[in-house]
Amino acid sequence: MKDLSDYRKSYDKSELLENTIPDDAIQLFHNWFYEAEEQENGEVNAMTVSSIGLDGFPKSRVVLLKKFNEEGFIFYTNYNSEKGKAILQHPNVCISFFWPILERQVIIKGIAEKTSGTISDNYFDSRPEGSKLGAIVSNQSEVIPSRAFLDEKLKNLEKEVSGSEIKRPENWGGFLVKPVEVEFWQGRANRLHDRIRYKLEEDFSWKIDRLSP
Repeated sequence: MKDLSDYRKSYDKSELLENTIPDDAIQLFHNWFYEAEEQENGEVNAMTVSSIGLDGFPKSRVVLLKKFNEEGFIFYTNYNSEKGKAILQHPNVCISFFWPILERQVIIKGIAEKTSGTISDNYFDSRPEGSKLGAIVSNQSEVIPSRAFLDEKLKNLEKEVSGSEIKRPENWGGFLVKPVEVEFWQGRANRLHDRIRYKLEEDFSWKIDRLSP
């Protein structure tokens, strides 16, 4: 067994204080996201989506955030995948971001719903051709016999649609996660991290609390 007890890091790059934050959780997320864009390497829009599966177990996976605004956070998937079926059955989900260079993470509880067909169509049409074909070829989460089987399906589809418009399959589209709670975590020295939680009130204002680390 590998002992990881000596893996330690001191967090000292920033602070999160009530007198410097906006009243709106999405505005603070916006600020943090664009700071991450400026300093992080790689996909700053990578987020972990956690859901309750049809088997009753929670499951988390990394997907890419494709849009966010005051309404919520959008990502795309196959609705017939394990993830898609789980979210349709249990729409209460959690999404989270971790930006290590900034020593920050954001944890968002929300309720997921399908985006409109128009929104899904518009995003699908913006994708590269290879990504469109991949969405059609892959029966996501289904057992397949081999990689060769998948490659052969792609090759056949490429021949079939050559020169024609590639339309979005009905079982593929977006989920909009409407936030009800957003927690911002800023690493601090001595493990006394800053944790600020925004909870959505009935009048759609945000109640702000500081949580003990």
